[in-house]
Amino acid sequence: MFKAELSDSNILKSSFDAISSIVDEVQIQTDSEGMRLDALDRSHITFVHLELKLSLFDEYVCDEPEKINIDTDELMKVLKRSKSDDRVIMSLEEGNFIITFEGEAKRQFKIRLIDMEYENPTPPDIEHPTKFEVPFSLLKDSINDIEIFSEKISLKVDSEKFTANAEGDFGDASVEYIHGEKIDTEASSLFSLEKIRQMLKADKFSDIAIIKLGDDMPLNLTLKMISEDGELSFLLAPRIETDD
Repeated sequence: MFKAELSDSNILKSSFDAISSIVDEVQIQTDSEGMRLDALDRSHITFVHLELKLSLFDEYVCDEPEKINIDTDELMKVLKRSKSDDRVIMSLEEGNFIITFEGEAKRQFKIRLIDMEYENPTPPDIEHPTKFEVPFSLLKDSINDIEIFSEKISLKVDSEKFTANAEGDFGDASVEYIHGEKIDTEASSLFSLEKIRQMLKADKFSDIAIIKLGDDMPLNLTLKMISEDGELSFLLAPRIETDD
């Protein structure tokens, strides 16, 4: 038997708003410790990890490990129907993932599980030279500023500040944030703006973004709940510019 109940439907809605933008289908794994998933997009550019711990749920029962193979677009269509004050209850029943919203009314949806070839992806073991925190809202605003002129974004950090900037045919944009952390080195990489935008759809998950950067290295972006009961993290390959 599997049953998981959350008092805040925004946790799932926010998570899968980002995840469904990156991958078409996922395998959600459940056991006695909670729910998690690891997925890699088709282009092998973005890796995503979601972990929702047992302690996050108001009620959680998982008698034996389950693998829930599901189409992320179909799941997101259902999650979008949740209201902010709805409780969400998840369960399994004969090849279906059951999602129930309880609020002003009780609404139940059955999503057919899918057949999928799945090899559990693991992210590369990367030691980034820098790690710092940025307010999530500032990072999202930076993306909106940069997109005025470019589809590429340069992220840079040094001992004093974090900088996001872009150079386009019609203009340039730059955002600076004094991070106040102890960083002894300088690092910068270039990334696809659209790929980062997909990650930042998870705007209800955390107020803080933890960033790890290195020169021409993948971006590690992690969102953690204050209670540390949940984590959503991404690893994005850099754009390598070559001279023609």
